[in-house]
Amino acid sequence: MSDDSQMLLPQKLIIALGGNALHPAGIKGTGKEQFDIAAEAANALLPLLRDIPQLVITHGNGPGVGKVLLRQAIASKRVASMPLDICVANSQGGISYVIMQTMQNSLSAAGVNREVSSIICEVEVAPDDPAFSNPDKPLGYFFTESEAQDLSEEFNWNMKEDANRGWRMVVPSPRPKKILSSRVIKSMAESGGIVITGGGGGIPVIADVNGRISGVEAVIDKDLTTVLLARELDIDHLLILTSVDHVAINFGTDQEQDLKHVSLDELITYFNQGHFSAGSMGPKVEAVIQFIESGGKRAIITHHDKAYEALLGQIGTHIIR
Repeated sequence: MSDDSQMLLPQKLIIALGGNALHPAGIKGTGKEQFDIAAEAANALLPLLRDIPQLVITHGNGPGVGKVLLRQAIASKRVASMPLDICVANSQGGISYVIMQTMQNSLSAAGVNREVSSIICEVEVAPDDPAFSNPDKPLGYFFTESEAQDLSEEFNWNMKEDANRGWRMVVPSPRPKKILSSRVIKSMAESGGIVITGGGGGIPVIADVNGRISGVEAVIDKDLTTVLLARELDIDHLLILTSVDHVAINFGTDQEQDLKHVSLDELITYFNQGHFSAGSMGPKVEAVIQFIESGGKRAIITHHDKAYEALLGQIGTHIIR
């Protein structure tokens, strides 16, 4: 690595890996497929895994937890179903295991002696969050309108159309208030270990007046949890990795335009104009706005294969104050 490249890499970085980046459309989702795709991502991230001293990685679980729910629905007459918070915990553990192992292997093959650990993460939300009365977080597979209607009638799922791509199950998505494991995560990151945590936005919990916590039926947005975690860990560089090179306005039209370097004010304007779908880029853009407004220095959104190039300023959507 050149001295110039080294200077552009931050000392502390938080990376948000998109669920669809790890589980792209068109795959069956077998164990081998998941490990193969995660291995590709780990190899692409190797320069960052090797050279950034304090590195925390979060990940999505939309496709994964959607499959857990569908399996439960299919087997509901034979096996007792679990509440959504346990489903989030299941998918968080399974996905983080795949990421952790592939990153360990990538580092080992490069001769780098660095530990990778995973922390199952609970995230506190408000019991009166308005999201509980307005489910809008898409999960799992895309269905046709008639399939969605059948699923709604058979399993009492809330189904909504998602960015003209099909119909998906939607669940409440309350805003994260507090990361319950942030001190442990910070200690591990400061010791030089790579920490994988906050999978699927974290397991949603509420606290009563005595401080007793319990899980709730919801899925927290992973990117908003990432921003909150960055604030609690004093990390001021954010990299959101997804399945596209750039954020675009007028997406899917003949006026589509990639955003490469955009100011915070410009991004807020585009967000308020409705350019970003709630089921895809919307939460990422909202998270980036929150991150910069709360003091973050740099935020980048790009393809998961282009993480290193993005940090060097060669690709991606870069948001500045």
